[in-house]
Amino acid sequence: MSLSEIQNRIHAEERRVGREVGSTRLIAVSKVQPNERVAEVLAQGHRLFGENKVQEAAGKWPVFRAQYDDVEVHLLGPLQTNKVRQAMGLFQAIHSLDRPKLAKVLARLAQELGHCPDLFIQVNTGEEEQKAGVMPAAADAFITECRDLDLPIVGLMCIPPEGEEPSLHFALLRKIAERNGIAGLSMGMSSDFERAVAMGASHVRVGSAIFGARDYG
Repeated sequence: MSLSEIQNRIHAEERRVGREVGSTRLIAVSKVQPNERVAEVLAQGHRLFGENKVQEAAGKWPVFRAQYDDVEVHLLGPLQTNKVRQAMGLFQAIHSLDRPKLAKVLARLAQELGHCPDLFIQVNTGEEEQKAGVMPAAADAFITECRDLDLPIVGLMCIPPEGEEPSLHFALLRKIAERNGIAGLSMGMSSDFERAVAMGASHVRVGSAIFGARDYG
């Protein structure tokens, strides 16, 4: 599927549900993608990308930023506290804030450095033991804790469980966001991004549909 086709499908869904066309941002998930594929997407004019690992991003994006100074890169994967300083210099947004210890490290470094990426709190909407994210019942309190630390909380993020209807999880995330006055909703991937747009996603994260299958070899 081409980049333009995905963007057209997002816009069509926005029109269908009465949203402003262009109100959903498309994150091209470039994790584990060779630089040639990333360069092709950049050449098509796309400027918003997502990575899962700090080290991979550090080896990839400084080179591209030397050519494209308007590139925006978001961290989608889990963030270890010992990588926070490096992450704050690499990413414009972090979608995986999921625990008090990480929030406190981000707050301390934000004070020290004088800046902080936009932050999305990851909510484990499926309450899966193996998955990161704050549990839905604890989300309100964690949002308050992060705000008390003066962190720039701009959104919530979720990854629905495989085999379950994703719209139910998107609806839960939206409900938590609405009652906390949060506008950003990072939800929806290659297989369900149109349903996420219909449920109000501000950001959809699409990788394989843009770049093709990943080679983890």
